[in-house]
Amino acid sequence: MGYYDMVESCWQLSDAALNYVKNAGRAVETPELWEKVFAPSPLVDQERTLRESPQRDKIFLKSPYGLQYRPDQKDWVPFRHGPVDLSNENNI
Repeated sequence: MGYYDMVESCWQLSDAALNYVKNAGRAVETPELWEKVFAPSPLVDQERTLRESPQRDKIFLKSPYGLQYRPDQKDWVPFRHGPVDLSNENNI
């Protein structure tokens, strides 16, 4: 999977979290999002997220990317937590 696809998968997971909240029709706390959206995803590095983000405000994926919660906007945006090597055009 190329880096573009990895970032796109982050956005898809972000959309899944936003859709979950929208469909709930109420305020949804982070532990519920973790249990219902993030933890079941095969993209999520559960061990690292549990270890490095006790508040679950950062969700680490198995790729060099993850999602970070922005409380002011009440959304999840991608962030990079690992090295990216763009020297090989197949990675893009």
